[in-house]
Amino acid sequence: TGMFRPSGSGFRQKLVGFVLRAALYGSWVLGIFPFTFDSWTRKLHRSKWLIAYGIVVNAGLVALVILNDTEAETPAKMEVFHRNPLAEQVNQIHDIQSLTMVAFILLRAYWESGNIERILNELMDLHRRHFRHYSLEECSGFDSFVLKKGLSIGMEVVSMLILELGMSPNFSRQLWVGVTSLCVMLVGVLLGASHFHLATVFVYRYVWIVNRELLRLVNQLDRGQAVDATRVDYLLNLYSRLLELNSKISRIYDYQMILVIVSFLVANILAIYFFIIFTISLKKDLDLRLLIVIPQGFIINMFDFCLSIAVCEMAERAGRQTSTILKLFNDIEHLDEKVERSISEFALFCCHRRLRFRHCGLFYVNCAMGFRMALTSFQYLLFLIQFDYWNL
Repeated sequence: TGMFRPSGSGFRQKLVGFVLRAALYGSWVLGIFPFTFDSWTRKLHRSKWLIAYGIVVNAGLVALVILNDTEAETPAKMEVFHRNPLAEQVNQIHDIQSLTMVAFILLRAYWESGNIERILNELMDLHRRHFRHYSLEECSGFDSFVLKKGLSIGMEVVSMLILELGMSPNFSRQLWVGVTSLCVMLVGVLLGASHFHLATVFVYRYVWIVNRELLRLVNQLDRGQAVDATRVDYLLNLYSRLLELNSKISRIYDYQMILVIVSFLVANILAIYFFIIFTISLKKDLDLRLLIVIPQGFIINMFDFCLSIAVCEMAERAGRQTSTILKLFNDIEHLDEKVERSISEFALFCCHRRLRFRHCGLFYVNCAMGFRMALTSFQYLLFLIQFDYWNL
């Protein structure tokens, strides 16, 4: 679709277009995007055949992962579990939580596919009718996030390969089948989570355009040129539609995003916990494998976690900038009465409706909350160490 075409002729814009198309086609192949595109009506339509295909593919991947699990044959992990039974129990709980997350993300996506269809069609309609004529080359935040998200998905897959193969001395056929299935399943989960991130970053880009148009109107009035009040009303209508779409997106993906965030944080807690057991309890020498296999997973998980928080913070900051730009109209002298009324309505709307992300009505997702989540996960690590202190 037009939304996924490069926003400019530069290398960066072409690379962004490639990442977006790769995410789209990858989601289709893995059965987590059960929609077909009608080029005549330019709308997406939910396909029950694609839903059935996705269920079969992902159920097959889960079965392959379970049937080809070679964790019991990994001496390093078995040494850890033999030395510390709590580590084995926590690892089993994390495995169950991960499989539950995969099943829930997929089933929730299929269950809400009708609502997702309407949201994506409205986003495409907004792009086609109102935003496709604007120059987007200056919106570097959009391009930067898409490239980082594509990089993070690739890094997560490489990290999984390093973690699984680096801890396994025997490269058997069963191991390769299990690891391949696990990596493909991981890509599906990450692409499913990226649907929320990409929808959010598109909302951010359109809010960014609205802000740029408001700033252009301010500059136009400052130069003494006339501004039509209907233009302000038009931007207010677009802004309200974007906030409504953002609310719908958050409601659909809130449970999935909480599970993904929790999974990242739990994986990081276990990575540090296992590293402590290796280095302190088992008194292993810090060889190159130990210094690479576990820390790289922690670092890449934190990078992906930070991206999940940063996209919400970026969109929220764009919403705050809208209110800041509207305040600039107060500095304009002899403002037309109709324009002043339209600006007042816009400002009043921004006071009552803000671009924010509140998952399950429990907490807002921004940098401050992300820092508190990271701090809380560190505290849980300390609790785990204190609870199992005598086994370390």
